Amino acid sequence: MKLNQKATVQISPTQPFNFDATFFKPDHFTTDDHIYKKGIRWQTVNWDGKKVGVKFTNTGTSESPQITMDVYSDSKLDSSYLNSLKDEIVYRYNLRLDLTAFYKKYRSNKVLRNAIKNLEGMRPGHPSSLYEYLIIGTVLQNALIKRSIQMFRNLLKKYGERLEFDGQELLCMWDIGRLESVDEQELRDLKVGYRAKTIKFVDSQFNCGYVNELEMRDWEVEYQKETLLSLHGVGSATVWYLLFDVFHRFDVFEHISPWEQKIYSQIFFGRGLDDLASVDELLGFIDQFGEFKHLAVHYLWEDLWWRRQGGEHIDWFEKEIRT
Repeated sequence: MKLNQKATVQISPTQPFNFDATFFKPDHFTTDDHIYKKGIRWQTVNWDGKKVGVKFTNTGTSESPQITMDVYSDSKLDSSYLNSLKDEIVYRYNLRLDLTAFYKKYRSNKVLRNAIKNLEGMRPGHPSSLYEYLIIGTVLQNALIKRSIQMFRNLLKKYGERLEFDGQELLCMWDIGRLESVDEQELRDLKVGYRAKTIKFVDSQFNCGYVNELEMRDWEVEYQKETLLSLHGVGSATVWYLLFDVFHRFDVFEHISPWEQKIYSQIFFGRGLDDLASVDELLGFIDQFGEFKHLAVHYLWEDLWWRRQGGEHIDWFEKEIRT
């Protein structure tokens, strides 16, 4: 679908603001629905019944932040739609987040000070809806990244839509409920394996109204957690990612995978594979950051990836990425 209509919306994030570290996460799952280069991000969005292309351009500074959001569509969009899309983008990317208290408390902290200095103004967030996040999470289960990317690409090509805008061609997520009439074997033919059953369950739970992401955003964290755990394929190892990325809960950090255990042992204690810190020891260390504990870990984690993105060779990290 060619998107020839363009509308422009201005967004003023809270300061300080780091556009690149907010709109691009080097460690995130890569797909064919976005392109990033310094100061610009193109992506597709399936929002409120319309599939649109969006171009974000950094038109401000850290101290005086400004984002120009160009929205491309196949027909003219009214102000109501544009305002609702703007609100959604502001929420997903945490553009109204006030980092003052976090920085005041930890700017001089020996563990966090370098990460805060390197990434000051970075927001945690996620470009996708809860529905999309769960589909992506499903194809990430028990698979190498290369295979996960191929599975999601196969799904997008089959059920999504290719959008052409601003010189780009990107795939856009399908509508919720699109998979209701799809046979499980058809999904398996796209090489997703046993995940086909979970993907259909997720689509069905959202389509029948069992889950309403917008309503959940206003719930207490325990109700959010309870509902997420009731979803097919969501367990204790997944729920806290959802609470952080999708619902911006910074005080929830309850699980560490074996691979993350290796990374955190090195980051926090400088300990290698022959002397890993226990999960309890790591969680106890992270607890010192209280209401900001997941935000603190996010800064340390993203700093590691951004240093690598900038060309720094971190020997122990490279070895872990290869494994």
